[in-house]
Amino acid sequence: MKYIVCSIGIFLFFTVLISCNSCSNDKKIGAKEIVEEDVEDKIADNFKGDFKVLSLNTWQEGTSVNNGFNALVQVILQSKADVVLLSEIRNYNNTVFTDRILKELNANNVAFHSFNSAKSPIILSKFPIASKPSINTTSLAKAILKLDEETNIAVYAAHLDYTHYACYLPRGYDGITWKKLPTPVLDLDKILKQNKDSKRDEAITLFMADAEKEAKKGNFILLGGDFNEPSHIDWTAATKDLFDHNGTIVPWHQSVTLKENGFVDSYREIYPNPVTYPGITWPANNVNVDLSKLVWTLEADERDRIDYIYYKGEEKIVLKSIVVVGPIGSIVEGQRVDGNPGDDVFYTPDGIWPSDHKGVLATFTVK
Repeated sequence: MKYIVCSIGIFLFFTVLISCNSCSNDKKIGAKEIVEEDVEDKIADNFKGDFKVLSLNTWQEGTSVNNGFNALVQVILQSKADVVLLSEIRNYNNTVFTDRILKELNANNVAFHSFNSAKSPIILSKFPIASKPSINTTSLAKAILKLDEETNIAVYAAHLDYTHYACYLPRGYDGITWKKLPTPVLDLDKILKQNKDSKRDEAITLFMADAEKEAKKGNFILLGGDFNEPSHIDWTAATKDLFDHNGTIVPWHQSVTLKENGFVDSYREIYPNPVTYPGITWPANNVNVDLSKLVWTLEADERDRIDYIYYKGEEKIVLKSIVVVGPIGSIVEGQRVDGNPGDDVFYTPDGIWPSDHKGVLATFTVK
């Protein structure tokens, strides 16, 4: 979750035409749009009407967990997702993560398309990638997927700025230093100022401008990933005394902006009550790692929903269902907690869990 993004190179993979451009860290990535050829030949084999979207923070490509990379492959396979949005991709040890994971998925007879964008978030897709337009931020990756002759999806994978994690302030911790404060900060203006000082709003502003162009083309818009910020729909009068909100009601910037611009929060669309369905995604009680690796606030309840799948274009696509993916348990006041604080529906894959986050898995259908 809280790591600095670094980029190593860019590899672009397509179904028929494979184009490879390598660049060092001091070179700029070109703005040219790369178009895949012959995508029509692949559509019929992939599209069955419904499609699943998985969003997951990989916790440094699974390297924080013993055998985490293979576990990540298994999570993708078991989820049966058609579109996968992954964050915290680093291309460690001079390797290309997309190369490695596509190879492993293919070894299990599951074919995905992808590209290495030299950015933290990446997109995997069973559908052809019709084009990969550039987007000028390391917080987002973008691809145009072709589901069928009538349906294109503009997909954005997000990993927003981890700094100025202002939801720690009401819990008595600084969102910049992560250190315990003398008293919780309950002043709304101070909370929102620290939140605004992050670069999350700049990324969402850029996304909004780009997505508006795609919507005018008639494309369905999909945005998912680790936002490193709660939702205003979760910090309400009904939840002000839960999860150490300490009485605060906070209109968190990014969720407000997305809602005002017509984007639907998939989880809250299906489960609108944040009390009975809190949908916690951070932090996950990963039993495969030492507790010390999971604890950020030793004396606070930091549980929050910070991993999302948003969409726009209800006239084309219908949201059918969504579940939390991963272990049910969380971390509370520096301790493992096994229980579910609400009635959330979980899907827990077999085997090792590779992340300190939980993911979300949504099922859509084309009208």
